[in-house]
Amino acid sequence: MDKIGSIEIRVIGNKGSLTLSPDNYDIKEIALILQNIEDLLFPNNKKDRPIITYDIEEGSVRNIFKTSLQAIIGFSAVITQIEKVNSIDFLDLKTAQAIENIQSLSYQKNYDFEIKTSVSEDTALKITPNTKFFRTENIWIDAELYFYGTLTNAGGKTKANIHLDTDEFGSLTIEAPKVYLQNQEENLLYKKFGVRATGKQNLETGEIDKSSLKLLQLIDFSPKYDDQYLDTLITKAKSNWKDINANDWLNNIRGGYDA
Repeated sequence: MDKIGSIEIRVIGNKGSLTLSPDNYDIKEIALILQNIEDLLFPNNKKDRPIITYDIEEGSVRNIFKTSLQAIIGFSAVITQIEKVNSIDFLDLKTAQAIENIQSLSYQKNYDFEIKTSVSEDTALKITPNTKFFRTENIWIDAELYFYGTLTNAGGKTKANIHLDTDEFGSLTIEAPKVYLQNQEENLLYKKFGVRATGKQNLETGEIDKSSLKLLQLIDFSPKYDDQYLDTLITKAKSNWKDINANDWLNNIRGGYDA
């Protein structure tokens, strides 16, 4: 059986005139913590992650999450580094966004958060209304991006989008104008496309904010190996190159020097 460790997110504050406790900690606020814990611990591999269990205890409000010790050791190193550099710019996108969400909740509710692990209970990341754990805006730029994959879904009642299954990025949800989708004459589903889109990209790491993607164009992408077409190109090339000495041409390209 895998060894188990824990992460504790302690919430300190008041609910009106009462000190915050599990008895007055609203379920909506619990949900906000639950929505972010997966991104804190497993930002890039949710499909195969180990089980995460949850408990709530006294001590203001102590949210206790248990999962594999290996994941807890990794996260303990993350909060140590955040404390050291007082920045979250180095984090994976999903982890950084989860920290930002907790920081925003601290502002909204005037709560203090203490995050620590069973690996090192003396080390705690403190997020308060006075801290500023947000990514540096200027490292995220608007970029034009290209993806290739199979289109598995298209449409939406209120906010239209397409779902593109890619080898490199997994499944992507890309916002799409309804008019653009309406004007497509053929059935798009389960066909391979190149997708031209806009989105936020990290200037330093190249990481893409998948939640920011917007469709610009679908590009027909049907790679084929055509023997006849290739032979035609070779024949044309032979005619064009018949009076050219290949060795002299290469020597000229190299600046007049032999290899």
